[in-house]
Amino acid sequence: MASKLLVDIHTHVYLPRYAALLRSRSTVPFIRSSTAHDGKPDERLLILNHEPSGGRPVGPQYWDREEKLRFMDKHGIDISVVSTANPWLDFLPVAQAESLATELNEDLEEYCSTSPNVQDGPIKRLYGFGLLPLVPEITTPSLLDTVKQISQLPHLRGLIMGTRGVGKGLDDEALDPVWAAIEEAGLVVFLHPHYGVDAKAWGDRDNGHVLPLALGFPFETTIATTRLILSGVFDRYPSLRLLLAHSGGALPQLSSRLASCIDHDPVVASRLKHDARYYLGKLYLDAVAYGPEELGFVSDVIARSNRYQTGSSITGAANRSLGSQRMLFGTDHPFFPPLSSTEKWKSVVENLEAIEAVQGWNSADKAGVCGGNAISLFSLGN
Repeated sequence: MASKLLVDIHTHVYLPRYAALLRSRSTVPFIRSSTAHDGKPDERLLILNHEPSGGRPVGPQYWDREEKLRFMDKHGIDISVVSTANPWLDFLPVAQAESLATELNEDLEEYCSTSPNVQDGPIKRLYGFGLLPLVPEITTPSLLDTVKQISQLPHLRGLIMGTRGVGKGLDDEALDPVWAAIEEAGLVVFLHPHYGVDAKAWGDRDNGHVLPLALGFPFETTIATTRLILSGVFDRYPSLRLLLAHSGGALPQLSSRLASCIDHDPVVASRLKHDARYYLGKLYLDAVAYGPEELGFVSDVIARSNRYQTGSSITGAANRSLGSQRMLFGTDHPFFPPLSSTEKWKSVVENLEAIEAVQGWNSADKAGVCGGNAISLFSLGN
């Protein structure tokens, strides 16, 4: 049965405790509450400066578990691995971030543990990614305590993380004990963007959210992951399991250029144990790319990675099926809703159609991307 399940690994929630915090604020990030012209409550989420249209409309789909389950039922999704949406705890002072991380992890465990089971079997319909209080001046023991907490909550199978770490990025050596603890605990790190790139790059024309979301978010992921590779994190912690949002951003496309630049730069040329392209095969990527050609290309880049292990004698074309084993379906719910409540969400329909249309993936590969890979990665049902 598990091989046929549809599992959404990129799906977000603002738990009620977190939503209440956002409502209590008056600066970004916050939820602005007002009354619409028809007298109904109107809530708008502002998580970035200069949000178009006064922020994005939010409602129960952002925090109500029954709404999440209804969305899943409507689209045939059996299981969701849910994560708190950005900006997490990045904006809070240390003491508040510490306490809220603990509370939200407990809240998410309850959200998942009390969810229904799949077809009356042993697998729950909801699992989760916990949160670390990754803020400047946080102590290493506090972060390690939270890693331990997450590892002991049975329905949390990993943690979601932004790109800033404790203020200096994820390649900060201060995070090495944290990577070691995450690796030892066997948790999956879901790396997700929030800050994008310098907004000046988008110019003065009003293009809504398009440029920051379509380009800024994936570029942020690309830069953060490249910095992790260059720092040697994957050499020091070879069993670390990192899942990248948005199919890894531009990193698959730029990986050979990255390798060439490393080879020609005396500062970093001898730093890594392997060619940079090897490390892409150590990553997991969501399949939120919306097109079969993009998914096929990404799976090729993953599949060829063993060629670039130092001492490898592997030659020949990449086995696209091999690359599919590290790719996982996602929807980005509850963001990007359809304009009509009767419609199915394009983020579901288009990504499933893309998976089905990838040339060179057989039926087992497609079933793996749709759910089997997630069942294995997150040990769902155990």
